[in-house]
Amino acid sequence: MDMASTIVNGQAVPAFFYGTAWKEDATASCVDMALAAGFRAIDTANQRKHYHEAGVGEAVRRWFATNPRDSLFLQTKFTYARGQDHRLPYDPSAAPAEQVRQSFRRSLEHLGVETIDSLVLHGPELDRGLTRSDDEVWRTFETLRDEGRVAFLGISNVTPKQLELLLRRARTAPAFVQNRCYASRGWDADVRAICDEHAIRYQGFSLLTANRKLVAGPLVREIAARVGAAPEQVVFRFALHVGMIVLTGTTNPAHMRADLSCTGFALTDADVGALLRG
Repeated sequence: MDMASTIVNGQAVPAFFYGTAWKEDATASCVDMALAAGFRAIDTANQRKHYHEAGVGEAVRRWFATNPRDSLFLQTKFTYARGQDHRLPYDPSAAPAEQVRQSFRRSLEHLGVETIDSLVLHGPELDRGLTRSDDEVWRTFETLRDEGRVAFLGISNVTPKQLELLLRRARTAPAFVQNRCYASRGWDADVRAICDEHAIRYQGFSLLTANRKLVAGPLVREIAARVGAAPEQVVFRFALHVGMIVLTGTTNPAHMRADLSCTGFALTDADVGALLRG
């Protein structure tokens, strides 16, 4: 295993995921560029409001024409109706379990595969607590995993209390938590602490866009100058250092390559401590 991968439940998983939200008609070309740059994990969702999953499928089909299925880690999400627009991937009148199965089948069709590496609940039904629908959705996730159609389960946009509730109720704990990560909030310290306690891998997204002030500030720029890296690379290297899986959605091929090359330098303990304090 190299520094561009990490171990999750005994399996090697890429430490960088390419995020495909908000790419629209450019989705396929962006995924093509990401794969050419060296990304081997793609994050998407069956949520047409923010993702073009079929566009992701165009690119991964091209990839799989010359590469085996296990050469690429595919992660998608089930999204409740409140997070969708009118282009729902399931029957809104169906029970939650059936909505999950309909969404999952559509994802397989979009991506041209028979299995998904990681299936993520794209946020609980409500902002607080967990509902009966959340329980039903998660049980369906667990069944898909039991059937061998999904390797890992995850949850996104989750609070510490919601994550603790899920861990108490679930038969299969999530392997991943994917949250927007703010330096001003301790880099989601409370959720990451729960993840550390339960051997869950934290996926951080919006590491740059949620932290523009820090990225452009004197601390990151001083570290970047000293290690000979870009400020963005420093943030990603820090995220890897504290155990995160990094999501990045840049559309610039040079930035894609630079993001992946952030493993080429190290941060000191003092650097990490200062960055943790934001």
